Amino acid sequence: MRNRSIYIAFLFLLFNSFFITAQSDKQKALEAKRVKYQKELKQLNALLFSNKKEEKSVISLVEDLNYKVSVRRNLIKVTNDQANLLTREINANQNEISSLRDQLTTLKKQYAEMVVKSYKNKSEQSRVMFLLSSENFKQAYKRLQYIKQYADYQKEQGDLIKAKTKKLQELNTDLLRQKKDKEQLVAENRIAKKELEKELKEQEKLMATIRKSMSSYTTKIKKKQQEIDEIDREINRIIREAIAESNRKAGKSSSSKGFALTPESKLIAKNFASNKGKLPWPVERGVVKIRFGTQPSPIDRTVPIKSNGVRIATAKNTQVKAVFNGEVSRIIVVKNGNPIIMLRHGNYITIYRNLSKIYVKKGDKVTTNQVIGEVFTNGQGETILGFAIFKDAKPQNPANWIYKM
Repeated sequence: MRNRSIYIAFLFLLFNSFFITAQSDKQKALEAKRVKYQKELKQLNALLFSNKKEEKSVISLVEDLNYKVSVRRNLIKVTNDQANLLTREINANQNEISSLRDQLTTLKKQYAEMVVKSYKNKSEQSRVMFLLSSENFKQAYKRLQYIKQYADYQKEQGDLIKAKTKKLQELNTDLLRQKKDKEQLVAENRIAKKELEKELKEQEKLMATIRKSMSSYTTKIKKKQQEIDEIDREINRIIREAIAESNRKAGKSSSSKGFALTPESKLIAKNFASNKGKLPWPVERGVVKIRFGTQPSPIDRTVPIKSNGVRIATAKNTQVKAVFNGEVSRIIVVKNGNPIIMLRHGNYITIYRNLSKIYVKKGDKVTTNQVIGEVFTNGQGETILGFAIFKDAKPQNPANWIYKM
């Protein structure tokens, strides 16, 4: 019965150790997310909210604040998740401590009984007499083995008590650390929630101003989107022309939807594709203000904002870097817009929009992280790089290609 209880306790501890390991891995993943959001907020404050002298448009202010609020909410959620997970870990730890204490009580009791029994046996007759009183050699050998096994078992029990006592001390230390970590997370979340309240009040104040002239602001947003759509159409036209030209040179049908690749181009494309998710950012530091795809405008949610790439907010005078080895296929100068650089990497194209300076020319070979230009800063102090990736004529989500975007 006693052995069965120890076996059940062992299984419980084994299950608990697997559970705690899984929880620990999840805790590490949550901590990585929390650090990411903290870093993002820090960059947001530095890049979008530090220069109070510059008078931004109300639309830009709302967009920036909307983004900041969403990051703040993510930070609060992940911190809550961490605190809840720590609560579960603390409970599991306390259960394991209780189980270990019960086992130690049982082991110490058993050990005490063995010591008493051993002492009594020792006083009644010596081991030598115990062996000499054997009826034959076989019985003497068995008695010798019994004495040895009993001594070994006694030593094992003593070692087990030491090991479990040490484990108990470690668990208690862990428990104190977990409780301290949880208190810190809860305190951080209180501060984050207060900041969120202030940001939401500021956001509501700005939106109240906008609502007074909503139609005017909606018109501005639509106009800006029309300008972006026009540039997108021009980029698509240039890419389709480049595809047709590559196929004509290769003696293939010019109606093909993909680039005709030389052996060298195929190798570059293969290397580009193998670096998916590992490509460097096109700027030293920045935050993604507008993500890939179609999303509602934060000003008027009935108006869709379409983006074939991402828009990265960065610092004034920021240099733009090539994200991979390639060739400058085109420098585009658009009407009422800023220059655009197109780099070709086999059948992949990376596009860098809204530049003030260009350090390369058509046909130049470029390498990863080579500076190719500088981002334009407008009159309101906004420095936004438009960045896109195409595979042939199909736009890709840069977040799937750029490391931790």
